[in-house]
Amino acid sequence: MQKSLSALLGAALLLGSFSTAANADVKRGQKAYLKKCKRCHGNGTKGAAMKTQKEWADAFADDAALFRSWHKDDKKAMKYIDSSRFKKDAPNLKDFLYEYGSDSGNVPSCG
Repeated sequence: MQKSLSALLGAALLLGSFSTAANADVKRGQKAYLKKCKRCHGNGTKGAAMKTQKEWADAFADDAALFRSWHKDDKKAMKYIDSSRFKKDAPNLKDFLYEYGSDSGNVPSCG
């Protein structure tokens, strides 16, 4: 009984991690960053290092409320942030920025 419960919990955890990974992609986030953010924030290394991993996670919480507030005075940025394209990009963008946040120890390979 205990073995089957452990196996079931392990499978649920594994399946949960795959579904999260399937919803967001660091490489796609990097592409979105380079296309939409690089002009103002510099290359991906510089941009992602502007915040810690926790700050990036907080920025994208609550429908990216904090992220939106950082850009509220930039009409061009807000046009993108209010678009359906941003809704699609946001999970990937969050993963990219989180992966390479200032405290991550990671550096993007290009851009």
